[in-house]
Amino acid sequence: MAHRTVVPILRIFDEAKAREFYVGFLGFRVDWEHCFEPGLPIYLQVSRDGCVLHLSEHHGDCCPGAAMRIEVGDIDGYHAELAGKQYGYARPHIDDTPWGSRDMSVKDPFGNRLTFTDAIST
Repeated sequence: MAHRTVVPILRIFDEAKAREFYVGFLGFRVDWEHCFEPGLPIYLQVSRDGCVLHLSEHHGDCCPGAAMRIEVGDIDGYHAELAGKQYGYARPHIDDTPWGSRDMSVKDPFGNRLTFTDAIST
């Protein structure tokens, strides 16, 4: 059996805030979304380059406060892109880690921490 792709599910509580953060700030795009009927929780997929995330308002799908590391090819360029947006709720910076990677962490409006890194430590 070959393992393929991991797609994290992140808990969100407000669709508009999720779109503002993931699409407006981080630069992901909405690939698809599902809602059983108007007024019920939404479930959507966002992606950027090869990174795919699922965002869910459904109570039983996952817990808020997740943490993940996402490898990026040009952390300096991504940092400059985010800094240029002047987002009012996050101003991430790059940290040089003792294990040799350069990391940029940001929390979404729901307490999930995304750490963008130029190298995943082994």
